Amino acid sequence: MDDRYGTDVLDSGWRGHGRSESPRVPAERGLVVEVQADGFCGAVTQSDAATVELEDRRGARRRFALGPGFLIDGAHVVLVPHRPAPSRTPARTASGSFAAPQARARVARASRILVEGRHDAELVEKVWGDDLRAEGVVVEYLEGVDRLAALLDEEPPSERRRYGILLDHLVPGSKESRIADGIARGRHGAHLLIVGHPEIDVWQCVRPAALGLREWPTVPRGTDIKVGTCRALGWPHESAADLSRAWRRILGAVHTYRDLEPSLLGRVEELIDYVTASH
Repeated sequence: MDDRYGTDVLDSGWRGHGRSESPRVPAERGLVVEVQADGFCGAVTQSDAATVELEDRRGARRRFALGPGFLIDGAHVVLVPHRPAPSRTPARTASGSFAAPQARARVARASRILVEGRHDAELVEKVWGDDLRAEGVVVEYLEGVDRLAALLDEEPPSERRRYGILLDHLVPGSKESRIADGIARGRHGAHLLIVGHPEIDVWQCVRPAALGLREWPTVPRGTDIKVGTCRALGWPHESAADLSRAWRRILGAVHTYRDLEPSLLGRVEELIDYVTASH
C-alpha cells in the first residue's frame, strides 16, 4: 500500500505526492494552445508580463492571464512570458558606430571639441554623445565665434591638449573663414584643427526630410536665419521662447546620423579622430 506521508507525517510536500509538475512554456507568437476552462483554442498573437492574446481560426481574439490552465496537444502546461533571445547583431550608436559594452565612465581628456553655440553642442551630443563619453571627450560651446581667440589665449592648446573646433558657415570670404585662417596661422595653430560646414546655422545641417520638408527655406540676406526660417515655415517666431521651441522641434526629428547632412557628419568625425589620436 502506498504511504503518501512517507515515514514522517509532518514532512513537507505531501500535497503534491503522486503529481507531476506541468511544463512551463513561453507564450511565443504563433504557439497554438487551448484554454482548459472553456475550450477556446487559438494561436498566440501577442503577450506581455501578465497576459496572452489568442486568435482562433475564425479570427476571434481573446486575452487570458498567463499561468496554469492551458493545454497543448491535450497536455497541461503553464504559460509564462516569452523573452526573445538577445540579438547577436552588435548594437549601434546614433552615429552608426558599434556600441561598446557598458563600462565605467572614462575620465575626460584634456583635449576637447569646441562648437559655436548651444544648438551645435546639443546636436553633436544627440548623435555622437555615446561615442564621446566612451572616449572621454568633452564638447564646449563658445557662444559665438568671436570669442574663440580669447578662449585660446586663456587656455592655450598644447601637444597634450588639442582642440577640435567646429564652425558654421565656413566658406570662402565669410567672417568665420577669416577668423579661422587667422587663428590657424597664429601661435595656437599647431595644436588645433578647425573645420566647418557651409550652412549659416546648424539648423540647416538637419536634413529637411527628417521634418517632412522638401527643403529649407531661403532666408533673405540681413534677416536672422532662425527668425526667417520660422517665419517662412509658419512657425511662431516673435520671442526667444518661440525660437527655442522651434529648435526642440528640429532636434526632436533627429534620431541617427542619417538625419544629418554629410557636410556635418564628416567634419564631426574628423574632429573626434583628431582629439582622440595618440600624441
